[in-house]
Amino acid sequence: MPNIGLLTVTHDPSGKNIKLFKELQKQFENIYTELYITISDESSLTLLEQIQKSKFKVKVIPKKGAASARREVVSLGLSGHSYYYHYCDLDRLLTWGKNHIDELKLLTSSLPSCDYLILGRSERAMNTHPEAWIETEKITNKICSLELGMNVDITAGSCLFSRESAEYINDYSKEKMTDAEWVMIVHRIAKLEIGYAPVEGLEYCEEINGITRSISESEKWMGRLKLSSIISETAITTGK
Repeated sequence: MPNIGLLTVTHDPSGKNIKLFKELQKQFENIYTELYITISDESSLTLLEQIQKSKFKVKVIPKKGAASARREVVSLGLSGHSYYYHYCDLDRLLTWGKNHIDELKLLTSSLPSCDYLILGRSERAMNTHPEAWIETEKITNKICSLELGMNVDITAGSCLFSRESAEYINDYSKEKMTDAEWVMIVHRIAKLEIGYAPVEGLEYCEEINGITRSISESEKWMGRLKLSSIISETAITTGK
């Protein structure tokens, strides 16, 4: 089994993903040599206790947003011995494990030939997402593709990267959003090789990946538009 460590994060106050985590826990433990997770201090205590019973190395952190949680888990992962890392938001990983576990196993069965592999969505997987996500992320993906000189889907919440890349990310990551920042750190500062692969497993499932609070349709669009703007600007400015 290749020496690939899993890095993931979660903020789950209601504990909506407890059942699915329990179902997939052993599968994940068999796929990865090391498993690391940061969980917000506002998350379900029952979920935390379930994760603590697993082989995951757990760090409880203050809720300061996804970027902060992602940086924390990279730092945590570097305390281990993994040669390569797979980063994936926990809700994304659970959807992947539930619906496309064989693809996940195949993806991690060998090390990528590059230092940072962006994992994007197949056309089918992309089309499972809400319209507000699809339309706003087209802009982000276009801008990032122009900056990298290759067509990519940068906003799917998953990537594979080498330990050397992780060390650069740990040293330089500081932005509000990391989707484009991390790859630009590796591309522009570390000057390491970037690759891209579309997958089926990064599809959208409302009960797993949807937001739990109730907001209007226009607020959903505005929220996604703001995220698109932040990530797009980061793609242009990071490392320059």
